[in-house]
Amino acid sequence: MSFSDNQQKINDSIAQIALISSSIPGVVLLHDIKNGSVVWMSELGLKQLNITLADITKLTAEEYYFKFFNSEDAKDYVPKILNLIENNNDEEICTYFQQVRLLSGADYTWHMASTKIFLRDDKHQPLLTITIAFPIDAMHHMAVKASRLLEENNFLRRNSAIFSSLSLREREILKLLALGKSSGETANQLFIAPQTVETHRKNIKQKLKTSSYYELCEYARAFDLI
Repeated sequence: MSFSDNQQKINDSIAQIALISSSIPGVVLLHDIKNGSVVWMSELGLKQLNITLADITKLTAEEYYFKFFNSEDAKDYVPKILNLIENNNDEEICTYFQQVRLLSGADYTWHMASTKIFLRDDKHQPLLTITIAFPIDAMHHMAVKASRLLEENNFLRRNSAIFSSLSLREREILKLLALGKSSGETANQLFIAPQTVETHRKNIKQKLKTSSYYELCEYARAFDLI
């Protein structure tokens, strides 16, 4: 199939989605799989971002994400979308949270989005993905949970190398420390001497570079010890 044939196929698909997009209770986007740029966005999304369709389709993928999205949570969901495309499965759907800046200079707004492969060429190679995004700020508890998940993911990403330096015994002791167990209680549970527990605790604090109980608990939570 030639470039012009593919473009006609894309244009026809955009026209079909445009006909029903106003009845969908969310923002609809089509992305070019080849370069990640936006090839079409529903009117609802354009109004929220205060941009025209002509202008948003001129942006590169990098410009688009830098302008409207939080780069920290993008580190979490962009690899998932790339994996979706690599798997090349029409049935697979990738659902994720993302923070969007709806107006220039405004705070980010949490959205929940789902993406799947939408259009293929005659050789069954993917051309476009479709994404539908819904704001979740109205459900405050969901926005809080999404923020907490993002914070934990970022903490895990930053500190995975440091945490991997802990031995299995040190991880056991960190878990019990985070659960509020004293050295004596930890020693009894693990059948070791209290002095050994204290030595392990000292080594844990040195390796994790903190003596803060809160930060030690943060490690335990982020790495699923508790």
